[in-house]
Parts: sequence; structure tokens; C-alpha cells
Amino acid sequence: MSSYQASTARPASQAAAPAGGAKLERTYKKVFWRIVPFLMLCYVVAYLDRVNVGFAKLQMSQDLAFSETVFGLGAGIFFIGYFLFELPSNILMHKLGARIWIARIMITWGILSGLFAFVQTPTQFYVLRFLLGLAEAGFYPGVILYLTYWFPSHRRAKIIAVFMSAIPVSGIFGNPLSGWIMQSFHQNGGFDGWQWMFMIEAVPAVLIGIATILYLDNGIKSAKWLDAEEKRLLADEIAAQPQEREQQPHSLSAVFKDPRTWWMSLIYFSFVTGQYGLTFWMPTLVKSTGVSGALNIGLLSAIPFACAIVAMNLFGYSADKRRERRWHLIVPALLGAVGFAVAASASHNTVVSLVFLSLAAAGVLTCAPLFWSLPTAFLSGAAAAAGIAIINSIGNLAGFASPYMIGYLKDLTQSTQAGMYVLSAMLVIGAIAVWLTPARLVNR
Repeated sequence: MSSYQASTARPASQAAAPAGGAKLERTYKKVFWRIVPFLMLCYVVAYLDRVNVGFAKLQMSQDLAFSETVFGLGAGIFFIGYFLFELPSNILMHKLGARIWIARIMITWGILSGLFAFVQTPTQFYVLRFLLGLAEAGFYPGVILYLTYWFPSHRRAKIIAVFMSAIPVSGIFGNPLSGWIMQSFHQNGGFDGWQWMFMIEAVPAVLIGIATILYLDNGIKSAKWLDAEEKRLLADEIAAQPQEREQQPHSLSAVFKDPRTWWMSLIYFSFVTGQYGLTFWMPTLVKSTGVSGALNIGLLSAIPFACAIVAMNLFGYSADKRRERRWHLIVPALLGAVGFAVAASASHNTVVSLVFLSLAAAGVLTCAPLFWSLPTAFLSGAAAAAGIAIINSIGNLAGFASPYMIGYLKDLTQSTQAGMYVLSAMLVIGAIAVWLTPARLVNR
């Protein structure tokens, strides 16, 4: 969060400077501390419940006799449900309001996540993963949309980077926590460690979902903690954005027909392939270097995520300060590609593998928050609700393809190397696609 504080020292945007000056900056700091830490907490819980199946695999696959392909398919099928319901979920949030809709998402996914403790067959695993995807669909793009209600495009990269720091934070704390639960609670009360992990880690989602109803505001107008002048300053900044003054697509079909939507989807698909290849398989990748013990694997798996937090916020601050998007995406994508390729080649050396997995994590996790400053630079309002959901749902199909691909290749070759080389190649494709994107479209 320090990146946001540092950024407030720079002048406000040209559009906002005459209207607000120092008070505008104080207002944005107030908004930041009111909503961003809470949204981060929500996303830490969301991401932990989404990917803790990767840690459960260390015991679950052996206990239930699941192959690498079965696990990869189950991990990925989450995103089929996610894909099917994400667009209607985001449109409903835009109409019904973030407070109720985000709470609904969190409570339902918390209940479903806890039910994983009772999985016994591949079919049950697949069905619950699919339903979890349906339940959680709309949370992430909904939050991205929600942030556009409060922050203009030239402030958004660092805000989204801070919010998405929740991903590595969930890895830093979640991986050791999952390892500790699985190791300490194993066979207690007749349940295995992985079953306890699912039950315990589901509780915060339900509790925070209830808290969301009481805490979150739908937008600037409904925020009782802002005075009239603060609301006016914020509303003026949002209204002064270039995309607010430009003609926007007014129908869902127009958003689908816009070639920019599909180009952004290609870029995001490439980056998400790397992101979920890393987050689902990190415990397995660390274990393959010779590390044993669930807690030890969890502690070492936290190191790459700690590196990612630093990189995400540095790149996000720099992108907003310079108002440059493309190279701030290309560089981390290429760094991530190098990290995956070298880590694959050094898979039997724990130290070298961890160093380059850290580079891969820093690169690939930096891409996601910076990516969203691209489409939100030219989308707003209802077009943003539809466009963000379409891009995110299509891009997140990589969340299905990536774990399944790695699991299949691991069964086929008895190694994670081939899968990691594919992840590296996808990041290079994403970097090239960003380079081909016109700078005038996104550098605002």
C-alpha cells in the first residue's frame, strides 16, 4: 500500500488540478483506505479458496487415487462455470449494486468450498469445482468495475496493483497456513488434513460476505463517510476521463463486435495461462525439487509470492507516474517467461529453481493488474461492465486450459518441464500482442 501513499506526492491530473488540489488528494487517500484494504481482504480469501486445491493435492490425490490429469481437469473446470456466469454476474452487479452482489458471491463460494472436504470421486470433484466457478463468477471483474466508479484511469494501475497484491499475499500466508493445517490436523476427528483445510479455510469467506453487506457502499453517491464537496471532487474527476467524453458501445452486441474486446481477451488469456500455471502448481513444483513436508513446502512456496508483491507495486506506481502502459506490461511478461524457462531447466536444484520461480511469479503476477489499465482506459459505464466481464471470462478460460495442460503433460512425460516451457511461450505471445497494441489507445 505504500506505493499509493508515495503517489499522492505527485500533482493531480490536469483535469482535476483546478478543482481540488490538495483536498482532492486527501479525498483519494480517504477513499483508498476505506475500500481497498477491505477489497484486498475479500480477494485474499477468494483466491485462497480458489487455489487451495493445489495444496490439497499433496494429500488428496494419493488418498483418493486421483491422477495428475484428473487433478488438472478438476482444478481447471472451475473456469468453465466461471466463464458461463461471469458476464451475467457483472451486469447484475452493475444493476443491483456491489454491496449485495459481492456479499452473495462470497457467502455462496464459502459454503461450496467447505463441501470439498467430503469429495470422494472424480465426478464429485468436477461438479463441485464447476459450481464453485459459478458461485465466484463476477467477483474479480466486479471489483475491477467497482474501482472504476471511484478512481479515474490515470490512478487505476497502482490501485489495481495494490488490490491484486492479495494474490501473492494469499500465497505468502495461505500456503504455510494450508501446509500447517494439513500437517497438524491430519486424522483428527476422523478427517484427513486436506479435509480440515477445506473446512477451516471456507469459514472466512462466509463471515466476510456478511460483513460486506454492512460495510461496502455501491458508489460515490451512497458513501455517507464523504461530505458533499468530496463527492463532487471525485465525480468531477471520473467525468473528466477521456473515455467518458468519447462515444461508447451502448449494447452488448456492440461490445462483442468491438475488435478491441477480442484483442484484449487474447492478451489476458496469455497472461492468465502463466498465472494459474504458477498458482495451482507451485506446491508441486517446489516438491519436485526435493523438498518434503507440507509445512516446509508451504513456507518455501511463499518466497516467490513475496517477490511478486514488490514487483507488482513498483511497476504499478511507475506505470501511473509515467502514464505508460505497454512497456510496463511487456517487461514483466518477458521476465516471467525467462523465469519459467530457467526454473524448468533447473527443476532438481531447489535454490536455483526458487530464484527463477520468484522471477516468474514477479513477472506473471505483475501482468494482471497492469493489464486492466488497458481496457479500462477506453471503456466506461455499462460498456465497462460488459467489456470487463467478457475479457475476463474469455481470458480465464486459460484457468481451465493451463492446469489441465500441465497435468496432462506431467502424466505424459513424468516431468513438469514441458508444461513450464509452454507457460513461458504464452507469456512471450502476450508480450508481443501488447507491443502491437496502439499506444494512443491505452496511455491515458
